[in-house]
Amino acid sequence: MKSTTDLSPFHNFKDDFPASIVVFLVAMPLCLGVALASGAPLYSGLISGIVGGIVVGSLSGSPLGVSGPAAGLAVIVLNAITDLGSFDVFLVAVVLAGILQIVMGYARAGIIAYYFPSSVVHGMLAGIGVLIFMKQIPHAVGYDVDPEGDFSFIQADGQNTLSELVNMLNYVSPSVVIVSVFSLAVLILWELPSIKQFKFAKLIQGPLVVVILGICLNLFFGNTPDYAIKAEHLVNIPISTSVDGFLSNFAFPDFSALSNPQVYVVAIVLAVVGSLETLLCAEASDKQDPLKRITPANRELKAQGVGNMVCGLIGGIPVTQVIVRSSVNQQSGGKTKASAVFHGILLLLSIIIIPRVLNLIPLATLAAILMVVGYKLAKPTLFKKMYAQGWSQFIPFVTTIVGIVFTNLLMGIALGMAVAIFIILRNNFKISYHMEQSSEGDQKVIRLILSEDVTFLNKASILKTLSNIPDNVILEIDASNTYFIHNDVMEIIEDFEVNAKTRNITVRTNDLYPTKEHKTFKHYDLAPVDVD
Repeated sequence: MKSTTDLSPFHNFKDDFPASIVVFLVAMPLCLGVALASGAPLYSGLISGIVGGIVVGSLSGSPLGVSGPAAGLAVIVLNAITDLGSFDVFLVAVVLAGILQIVMGYARAGIIAYYFPSSVVHGMLAGIGVLIFMKQIPHAVGYDVDPEGDFSFIQADGQNTLSELVNMLNYVSPSVVIVSVFSLAVLILWELPSIKQFKFAKLIQGPLVVVILGICLNLFFGNTPDYAIKAEHLVNIPISTSVDGFLSNFAFPDFSALSNPQVYVVAIVLAVVGSLETLLCAEASDKQDPLKRITPANRELKAQGVGNMVCGLIGGIPVTQVIVRSSVNQQSGGKTKASAVFHGILLLLSIIIIPRVLNLIPLATLAAILMVVGYKLAKPTLFKKMYAQGWSQFIPFVTTIVGIVFTNLLMGIALGMAVAIFIILRNNFKISYHMEQSSEGDQKVIRLILSEDVTFLNKASILKTLSNIPDNVILEIDASNTYFIHNDVMEIIEDFEVNAKTRNITVRTNDLYPTKEHKTFKHYDLAPVDVD
């Protein structure tokens, strides 16, 4: 059966292209903001967004993942440029980091992604959601000192994420607030079933409508000097008036710096941190996929490596797969990786053809879009679901969220992992399963017999085993002797049951969803999950 990832880029054009427009609108200010927070030229962020979309998107096997400049690397990039002395020397480290990522891909280092428990992955999604929502509130009222894409707790203006919510009250702009209110109202109305039933609501995404509305309101307020929206509250793309001016925005690495040992240190840090962030975001993107497709981790590392090599050669900052744009892609109805490629093409065309039009978009409009994205990532129902799964799931989940909000993405994940490992070490580690084969008539039967204890450390082996199950067979999963099974393994089995229907695999379960009180796992509803 042909994977949806490898279909023609136009196979799902009616879904992927509209989604790519929304991703493009969100990615544009984020690319500029991350570049600004990284202390790099503004254009370097746009270059990375284009490369992340076109190059990485084409090579990646991630169905919904979108790559581009990452906020999680901003501090590392800022310090690296300072330590190395120039942006041209830094680009050499980016090229070398890309080479290292390709080597890591061929060395199958992507397997590390399967050792992160879902409580931490879900916590990462929710933590990013909470952080996005909080970070956009100042932009929604007209306080834009902190650039888009800066997700650190301590900000460039000396405020932190919480104190900024108080400080912004001194800088409220009535016209900006009006834009935000109207934008949020349209986005919320667009989600109502009564609106979605109309064909135009399916063809035109709500975020695109609010962007057009934002431009119209900006032009309307511009006719009244007292209410005109200032340039600092608008998108600000560098405008080139000639071909030479456009080409001058590209930078090239100074390979004479290959003799500098510090360049190699920076390259290793970028490769390791960037790869880790990519793998985590890829798994988080897969969690949001209605079809429960799995990103090939090693292929993703190779794609990111090629992308970073290209970025380093033409003046871009490092790229990773990024959860904000990936979530926007999924929420906007993207079906395949073509939407990521299309968004990169749109970025390229827009900065060449219509930069002045894009510079009419109020940041408040984009803030409204991101606030809705943040809410969807951190829905109250997610907190209820994790709480219902027990403290062993809920505590790492909450720890990850708190860590991300009050420190940064990687530190939050590290804290969540530490708590999850502490909890899981309380359980016994044993062989998780064994397999038997038989037949029923002409059909092959594979029996997967789970052992007494199945922990999240068995996640990679079970995932690999299920992925290698051939099509057109009967799979029996026997948990009659199992006393403990981790929620992560349950999720893998449930996802496989959904995907098995597309492969003509009949899944039978024996005591997998028991009523016995001595079993520590619960019955899970296998109905399709509402990912919106």
